[in-house]
Amino acid sequence: MPPAPRDSRRLGARLTPRAVWVLVALTAALTLVSAVLVARHLEADARHASSLYAKVFAGLADPREGGATEALLALAREIRGRGIPLVVTDARGVVTDTANLPRTMAYDSPEMLAFVAGLDRATGPVREPAVGTIHLGSPPMRRYFLSILVLELLALTGVVGAGYLSYRFALRGERSRVFAAMARESAHQLGTPLSSLAGWIEQLRKTGDPGVRRIAGHLDDDYARLERVARRFERIGQPARRDPVDLSDLAAGVAGYFRPRLPKLVNQVTLDVRSESTSPVVQGDPLLLEWALEALVKNAMDALKGRSGRIVLSVADEPDEVVLRVADDGPGVPREMRHRLFEAGTTSKEGGWGLGLVLARRIVEVGHGGRLVLEHGEGGATFAVRLPRGETA
Repeated sequence: MPPAPRDSRRLGARLTPRAVWVLVALTAALTLVSAVLVARHLEADARHASSLYAKVFAGLADPREGGATEALLALAREIRGRGIPLVVTDARGVVTDTANLPRTMAYDSPEMLAFVAGLDRATGPVREPAVGTIHLGSPPMRRYFLSILVLELLALTGVVGAGYLSYRFALRGERSRVFAAMARESAHQLGTPLSSLAGWIEQLRKTGDPGVRRIAGHLDDDYARLERVARRFERIGQPARRDPVDLSDLAAGVAGYFRPRLPKLVNQVTLDVRSESTSPVVQGDPLLLEWALEALVKNAMDALKGRSGRIVLSVADEPDEVVLRVADDGPGVPREMRHRLFEAGTTSKEGGWGLGLVLARRIVEVGHGGRLVLEHGEGGATFAVRLPRGETA
């Protein structure tokens, strides 16, 4: 049988322009934050470098004895103050000085030797004959720029996501427009032969032969059915009407249409209607809701094909909804098909188009603000159409 709906909905089926705008806004915010952080850091770094430059030249130009030395010592203090881990060793590899260590370590401990080896792997040592070997770590700004990189990657992800969602939404919109146009054109093309058929039926009714008049009555029923199908196609792509619809009467009418078409001799199938609702009226389009319900009943009939069984249409009340259920005691929905719910073309029926449940869900959810779900049970399959009560639809 074709796959049935479930409570969890796939992301791709719920794309809206709002999701695209949210991603665009998030991307813009991340980009702005990154730019502001980088600008502030560069401004602070330039101010600090200018101050350091001025202090060094002031010290070198100081005529007093020791002024240049004091300037160089100040420069060393400034460098240490930048937070860069530093270890100085002599020609024999003995630690003589440290700065900005992450924790207290003894100069001659194995931990210190391992830390020095890690610094050398990160940046490489600097050898000065007058001082010894200087082992430097990564500056703190490295972590700062890594955080900026993460923000930029998130912004890039937002741009790609917004583009993807925009493409998907545009593609879905184009498919919907083409589908609606084809449906309306089909309804228009049906108009001429239907008018002609109505004239021929009227001519047959005027004959005196009772058998011919009886055939004319059956043809009139089929004409009414075709005319209703044509009107359904005309409604595709248009806003659903908001008329009072009694779901109990709707279920009884659909059951009355299908009962003569159920197997009666071999693999008998029964179709029952139960209404437990005290107020089964919702606001909606009776023509479209009838179409959705017929698609669900047809789905149940396909599930019972080749076996005896029972189909039950039931109407029940819930606090804010009226629930119309279509249940069958067939084999149920295969587990491996449930993740592909309502994808056009998904069907287990040979030669099927896989559009019935897609259409039913669109009518219920998009046209009437309701929900179409598969309720899990021990056997068979139960589809629940949940529609808001009264004017809340």
